Amino acid sequence: MQLRTPAGLVTPTCFSHHDLLTINEIFCRGDYGAPRDQTGIVVDIGSNIGISALYFLTRNAQAKVYCCEPDPKNIARFKEDLRGLEERYELNCQAVADEGGRIQFGVEPTGRYGGIGVKTGSYITVDWASINDVLDKVLREHRTIDILKMDIEGHKIPVTRAIRREYLTRIRRIYLETIPDTQLHPEFFTQRQYGEICQLTCREASTA
Repeated sequence: MQLRTPAGLVTPTCFSHHDLLTINEIFCRGDYGAPRDQTGIVVDIGSNIGISALYFLTRNAQAKVYCCEPDPKNIARFKEDLRGLEERYELNCQAVADEGGRIQFGVEPTGRYGGIGVKTGSYITVDWASINDVLDKVLREHRTIDILKMDIEGHKIPVTRAIRREYLTRIRRIYLETIPDTQLHPEFFTQRQYGEICQLTCREASTA
């Protein structure tokens, strides 16, 4: 499929109609809104086959994306869809949760609906990194994170709540594919719901 972006045409591969849904959500519907002039450093947790990373990387020529994806099949597809952009992303082949360790990870043919605690009938054992370890590594190199996007089945709320205060103050936007029943870190972020996406914007950025 050809997609017109601020960086020109890109041609990701759709491996099933489920990938068309992902492309529509990200490139057409704008689930993870990324202003061209405010998208530099992105952390993409649950990168799937790389469609979201491709979206962030094509907002401008300077963006860099730190990706986490544990499903080996998705990783192979991710590398194919982001061929030629290797210098602008880093891929961590781990799941992410509120703490580190090893855990059972549900997988299924499309690669879109698996995750920790998801009962797919087929499972692999994966390493999982602590969200704070992931953020610490990025923030040692960069002053701020412009966007933290998390699409991790069943663990978005606990992982968001586990982020340390000193890291929250250095994140401008957080996107979660969930509908929370409470405010998340209201002292730092304004919160709005865009369909199934919970959008947290740091209070300083929302009033700028």
